[in-house]
Amino acid sequence: MKVMIFLGSESDAGTIEDALKVLKDFGVPFGIEVTSAHRSPERTLRLVKSSEDEGAEVFIAVAGKAAHLAGVVAAHTIKPVIGVPVESDALAGLDALLSTVQMPKGIPVATMALGKHGGTNAAILAVEILALRDQELRKKLVAHRVQMAEKVEAASAKLKEKL
Repeated sequence: MKVMIFLGSESDAGTIEDALKVLKDFGVPFGIEVTSAHRSPERTLRLVKSSEDEGAEVFIAVAGKAAHLAGVVAAHTIKPVIGVPVESDALAGLDALLSTVQMPKGIPVATMALGKHGGTNAAILAVEILALRDQELRKKLVAHRVQMAEKVEAASAKLKEKL
């Protein structure tokens, strides 16, 4: 496993569905666990340590509301941690965003956008981090960017045809 994903609760799974597809498409091995910074802090610590022992190089933490999961993970590893704040009914996810992005000096968490877009970008950022030492992943990232650009050009051409 290269990427370990922690969800603050089972209900956060929808936020990273597309992220899992990204990791699979790039051929990046990952693990996933539900663990809570507040309700199961000892489990979270055990999972961080065991994930590192199993080869995790990047952590993705997905959580809503107080969203302390990414910070707790970051406090217990020197590996990169990517936080994905989850949208909620109460404050539309602003609480989770601020909890994830406002880390104290010395314990960084790379914070993505709220929701599914943030989940997808977390997976892509994890791939980019791994690609620093993996030439094959680098090639796949370049091809991915080319495909995105081609889709934009095709959409533009299609729009012009309609006009």
